[in-house]
Amino acid sequence: MTWLLELRLIRLFGFYLAVMFVLSTWVRLRQYAVVVRLVRSMPNRWPRLLALVKQHVSLFLTWETVLPLVLLLVIFAANLLASQWLWPQADEFTLAQLASLSPVWPVVLVCSLAMMAFDIWGITWVTPLDSAQLEKYFDQAEYWLRSWTAPVVRFFTLGRINPRQMVAAEVRSALVNASRMLNSTLWWVVVQAALRIACGLSLWLSYALGPWLHRVL
Repeated sequence: MTWLLELRLIRLFGFYLAVMFVLSTWVRLRQYAVVVRLVRSMPNRWPRLLALVKQHVSLFLTWETVLPLVLLLVIFAANLLASQWLWPQADEFTLAQLASLSPVWPVVLVCSLAMMAFDIWGITWVTPLDSAQLEKYFDQAEYWLRSWTAPVVRFFTLGRINPRQMVAAEVRSALVNASRMLNSTLWWVVVQAALRIACGLSLWLSYALGPWLHRVL
């Protein structure tokens, strides 16, 4: 058990972040591959659909989408300042030293457990993308956008059925839903980053307050 007490907590925390980054990327590789392949195929396979999507790109440029990114940058900036400028010697802080600081180790434990639980949930809960189903929808939309039958259908139905207008409405609805999903994902990233920073700060504050707490205790 001696080796366990000699663990350097700040260094262990950095190693944990690196491992979680690798695991998170690995479990999402299939999603990334599907998205990249579809995006690369759009100019040649679905050019009219791509042009229609570009008309609604402003749906993604809202404060609901930008604000989480701004908060995330602020959190990481605070982490960088704390680790590089305020407590560069915290790398020597061990588990044995933390265990001797009874007032703070419960805070470190709670922050660490919350961070790990959230990270594990994020890794295990990954929704796969159905590439075949998406391609089917894209093909149907592209067909009605370029086919000569679309205006014919509109003419014979006296404008009651407008396939191209229906496709445009469906594309807009899909982009709105995608924007909301992106917003939720970004807020999830902010919460994840906040828990990680809270865990790191709890370790650094324990190290910084260690000498004072030893005198008080």
